[in-house]
Amino acid sequence: HVQLVESGGGSVQAGGSLTLSCAASGYTYSNGCMGWFRQAPGKEREEVAVIDADGETTYADSVKGRFALSQDNSKRTLYLQMNRLKPEDTAMYYCAAAELYLDGRCPLPDIGYWGQGTQVTVS
Repeated sequence: HVQLVESGGGSVQAGGSLTLSCAASGYTYSNGCMGWFRQAPGKEREEVAVIDADGETTYADSVKGRFALSQDNSKRTLYLQMNRLKPEDTAMYYCAAAELYLDGRCPLPDIGYWGQGTQVTVS
């Protein structure tokens, strides 16, 4: 059974940094992808960053240049380094994973596994 557990959330002042972690178990990553999504009250869910099996990363325009995604393959852990945080970054952050591509692309968020989320608050 695939399980994703997020950690690293918290409260920081604007301009500060946080690093989120997602520990995956029971997950086959060879042909899949992983990513971070976030949702704030009253807003749609937003794709923050995605990494594919080759290590290629994609970022939302709203976080480009401030956030960095990386993968620890040996420990099956996904990281999101968040720098120069802004109040508008406040949201619940979710880790997601898909074991296979669909039609040549990452099928997230439509198909995949999800963690319970970790809250990030910037003030």
